[in-house]
Amino acid sequence: MRPQWTGFRSPLADQIEAFLSHKRALERKFWTEENALRLFDRYIVEQGIVNLDGITPEFVDAFLSSRPRIRPRSYNHLLGVLNRLFAWQVGQSHFSRNPVQTRPRRTTSQQTPFLFDVPAAKRLLEAAGRLQYHPRVPQRNRAYPMIFRLLFGLGLRVGEVTRLRRGDVDLSRRLLVIRHTKFSKSRLVPMGPGLSERLAEYLEQCESDRGPLGPDDPVFSFTGNRPVNPNTISQTFHRLMVSMAIDPPQGVRPPRVHDLRHSFAVATLLRWYRLGLNPADRLIHLSTFLGHVNPTSTAVYLTITAELLGEGSERFEHFAIPGLVGGDRP
Repeated sequence: MRPQWTGFRSPLADQIEAFLSHKRALERKFWTEENALRLFDRYIVEQGIVNLDGITPEFVDAFLSSRPRIRPRSYNHLLGVLNRLFAWQVGQSHFSRNPVQTRPRRTTSQQTPFLFDVPAAKRLLEAAGRLQYHPRVPQRNRAYPMIFRLLFGLGLRVGEVTRLRRGDVDLSRRLLVIRHTKFSKSRLVPMGPGLSERLAEYLEQCESDRGPLGPDDPVFSFTGNRPVNPNTISQTFHRLMVSMAIDPPQGVRPPRVHDLRHSFAVATLLRWYRLGLNPADRLIHLSTFLGHVNPTSTAVYLTITAELLGEGSERFEHFAIPGLVGGDRP
C-alpha cells in the first residue's frame, strides 16, 4: 500500500514548494512534475541528506539510476523536471551551480503517429455507432460517434471533450467554449454547419432521454450528472480499433485516441497547401485553434506524410524551375 503523502520533508522542501508555487502562478498545473519532485524529496530523506551541500551531481545521477526508465522520453522528463528545479534555484541564489549535469537520452526510435484520413475516420464512426446496448451506458452508440467527430473534426483533446457542459455549446453561433485547458486557458472553437447540426441532433436526443439539460450538465455522460471519464473513451477507442483490424504501416505505432488530434493538424496543413496558402504564415492560427501557447508546440503534431511531401515538392518546383530554365519566377 502506498504511504499517504504528508508533504515535502527534505532540506529542499521549502525551495520545492516555492518552485511549484512560482510555476502555478504562471498558470502551469505541474501535477506530473510535482509527483517527480516527491520522488526526489523522498530519496533525499532516505539517503540521510541533511543539508544542500549533499546534493551534488553524483547524488543526482544516483537518484536517476535508482528510478529505472526504459523509455528515453520518460527518463528525459524526470531529468528535465530536476533541471528546471535547480536552474530556478540557481537564479534564486540557493545553489551556485546546477547539479544536474547528465545529458538527455537520444530518442531515435520514436515511431510515427497513426494518421486517420476521412475514410478511416468514417469507419471509426460507423463502428462506434454499432456499439451494442449496455445497461450501464445506454447511450454509448450515440455518444461515442459524436465524441470521435469532435476529436477528429476539431482537433480537441479528450479531456476537453469530457469537460464540455451544455452551457459551453452555442449552437446559434456554432461555437464551443473550451474551458480550463492544458495550459489553464479558455478559448472559443468554431464549428462548421455539418458538425453543428450533428451536435444539435445529439443534444436533442440526450434531452429526450435525460430531460432538459442545465448549463452545468455534462454533454457526454452515462450517469446523468458525471462526465464520461477520458480513460473510458480511450479504452473504447482501442476496442474499436481491434474490431476494425487496422494494421499500421511499418514504423507507425498502433492508433491512439490522441492521434485523431494529430490527424486534424496534419489535414489542416495539407488543406492549406492545396489552397495555395503559405502554412508558415498561418501556423499561429492553427496553434491558437488547438489551444497551444506557441507554434513550437503545434509543430510536434505536424508529422510529414507522403501527401505533404508531394504538395511541398510541387510548390517548390513551381517556384524554382522557371528560374532554372531561364524563365521568370511567378
